[in-house]
Amino acid sequence: MTKFSLPGSGSFWRADGLAALALVLALVTLHMTSDVFDGLERRFYDFASTRSARQPSDQIALIAIDDKSLARIGRWPWPRDLHARLIDQLAEAKANVMVDTGFFFEPASERGLPFLHQIKGLLAASEATGTPSPLNQQLLGVIAEAEVALDTDHQLASSFHTASNVLIPSLLTPGQQPIESLATAVAGIGHLKQLQDLDGVVRQEALLLNNGGQAVPSLALLAVAQSFHLTADDIQFNKNGSVQIGQLRLRTDGAARLLPQFYKGRDGQPAFALDSFADVMSGKIPASRYVDKIVLIGVTAAGVGPAWAVPGHPALSSVEILAHVTSSILQEHFVVQPGWGRWATWGLLLLVCAYLIAVLPRLPTGRAVSVTLLSFMALLGMEFGLLTGMALWLPLVFPAMLLVSGHLALTIKRFLRPEVGMPTVQEESTETHRMMGLALQGQGQLDMAFEHFRRAPAGDALMGNLYGLALDFERKRQFNMASAVREHMTALRADRQDDENVNPKVDPAESPSKIAMLGRYQLERELGKGSMGVVYQGRDPKIGRVVAIKTMALSEEFAGKALADARERFFREAQTAGRLQHPNIVTIYDAGEDHELAYIAMEFLNGQDLTHYCKSGQLLPVSTVLSIVARIAEALGYAHKQQVVHRDIKPANIMFDLAHDAVKVTDFGIARITDASKTRTGLVLGTPSFMSPEQLAGKKVDGRTDLYSLGVMLFQMLTGVLPFRAESMAELMHKIANEEAPSLRSIHPELPQRLESLIARLLSKRPEARYQDGDQLARDLRAVLSGGNTRPENTA
Repeated sequence: MTKFSLPGSGSFWRADGLAALALVLALVTLHMTSDVFDGLERRFYDFASTRSARQPSDQIALIAIDDKSLARIGRWPWPRDLHARLIDQLAEAKANVMVDTGFFFEPASERGLPFLHQIKGLLAASEATGTPSPLNQQLLGVIAEAEVALDTDHQLASSFHTASNVLIPSLLTPGQQPIESLATAVAGIGHLKQLQDLDGVVRQEALLLNNGGQAVPSLALLAVAQSFHLTADDIQFNKNGSVQIGQLRLRTDGAARLLPQFYKGRDGQPAFALDSFADVMSGKIPASRYVDKIVLIGVTAAGVGPAWAVPGHPALSSVEILAHVTSSILQEHFVVQPGWGRWATWGLLLLVCAYLIAVLPRLPTGRAVSVTLLSFMALLGMEFGLLTGMALWLPLVFPAMLLVSGHLALTIKRFLRPEVGMPTVQEESTETHRMMGLALQGQGQLDMAFEHFRRAPAGDALMGNLYGLALDFERKRQFNMASAVREHMTALRADRQDDENVNPKVDPAESPSKIAMLGRYQLERELGKGSMGVVYQGRDPKIGRVVAIKTMALSEEFAGKALADARERFFREAQTAGRLQHPNIVTIYDAGEDHELAYIAMEFLNGQDLTHYCKSGQLLPVSTVLSIVARIAEALGYAHKQQVVHRDIKPANIMFDLAHDAVKVTDFGIARITDASKTRTGLVLGTPSFMSPEQLAGKKVDGRTDLYSLGVMLFQMLTGVLPFRAESMAELMHKIANEEAPSLRSIHPELPQRLESLIARLLSKRPEARYQDGDQLARDLRAVLSGGNTRPENTA
């Protein structure tokens, strides 16, 4: 049986063991007296807990008092009759629960109201002492109406009382309680206090707080209870660490504190959609959207209310935090620290200490590195897996950091203070750096891996590792680092003649020195990948203009005469597209070829393509959709007059900047180039969902095929689905060629008949039955838009 001890190493490992014991005691003391390791633990918790697959509840809606609302309505705070009007609208729409997070801690200040009371008193006294006057009676009536109109507190209290399901907040401190007239009119009052950890991040929710001997529920807990038609009296706190609402049991600590789930947004959108207060008041967003929903109303405008850091979000408003917590309670999405967790943590900590003191000093250096790294990853992987998979928090960052710190300290000690047996350790130092580099490379930490590989002397194994590292850098498009690795390899093998096995020739299209400068343009970052190449953000160094650069590796798609034809077609189509000058068509600046990599430099666009607005739940308002498509139709009409057919109109080729309401058609001419590649075997590759019947049949096409594709896109943007769907490519192509498109109003009956007829004409099988030019289509779309009979917002 092989032993781990080194010759003469008995005193050596005992000395290391004593050093490890001293280090363990020092680090445990540091952990108990400072926040160093707890701070790392909290950061790891934030990272892991927000990687959960949990999704926010669709029963919660947010109405935001945002910058847009302030711009329309006026500075904050607003008159309380505005709150009353919104409450009335939501009550009429049958919202399940309404939570207004505004602070109503002082009576509304209406300066004219006291004077009206005084005038009313004088008139009443005059009536009592003299002959009643019709004028006085008329004045008293007007004053009574003015009193009602100016007493906004009374209006708001009346709306609260009529709705009977409104909740408002309290901060549980003197002077920060709702005024009595409103407090008695609402269904409940909950606290809105945020619990911050030492680093200022809000991770916990106090479901119940003690206020003068009375347990006050949080606003989120009270909202969930109200949604179950329960009250604060139905909320129970069990001393075993749980809060009960009806049949719902929430596991908490002994102080009724909960670790809620903070959800991550998707596709650049927040976890909870924010509906503008102004849009709801104006009817742009219908109140019917909030039927049976828990509706949260609050300030999100920058600089108006406080912003809090939470896991996964650097700054959230109070109402957004309330949405996350309410969803967590409603769906039982919370993180639990199990009772056995403390014992498990201490048990693993003792195992780490035993390893550092008794096992690590006996292991050869290379094996010790492997065991330590595997154990380190196992500890953090266990905590990560429990948090993301089971919502259990087992704090293991300190044991993991103790493991790594102890190993590094003992390694440093061995090199700084050689002892008996150390020559063997020094001989293993090369393998240590190589193994450490491999471990870091496996974790994706390529820069650190390179640093360790650079410290290791040359060898066949190392050269293979370096080559693999260079490929990893290239896969991540870090070409400068890949070049540095290859230069280091060249220096190491200066005395070698044959290096083909460790330094194969690199594809010129992938070479760092070639791809960093493409033509005269500097490549700054990758924006995306297409079917035939990569799209980069670049810069023209002569004038400092930022451009988008679409590359096409023609040599990988074509060969021989076909390559020459493709190259000729590329420049011809680029030249044709470059002549198109229209506000809704992307501007082409330049085209060229560099080391068999063809490229087109074009206008750099903000925003995103329309595929983001073609899914149910993310559809744009109908008026916006019609405006976008009308502008695209005008752009196509202009291009068709220039004898240019796009051939690939689809949402992915239309850029839309929502902030500036800008629309741009991209990739003119690209379809002509890629078609030769896609169809040279006689097959149509990719999805034909947007292709016209004549395009699928391989017939000669004109501008009317673009208008057919635009009709498919319009149908999808209005309904969230494509007009033709099938399980297979063959079935889909058959439907496009032979079946009529479904009726638009069969999916959304509220859309106008005129719009349905317009789309039916666009999707005609026969080109001559469609619109013959884009300008006529644009005029008809704007006529539908001006008709005023479209729904204000998609409800799909």
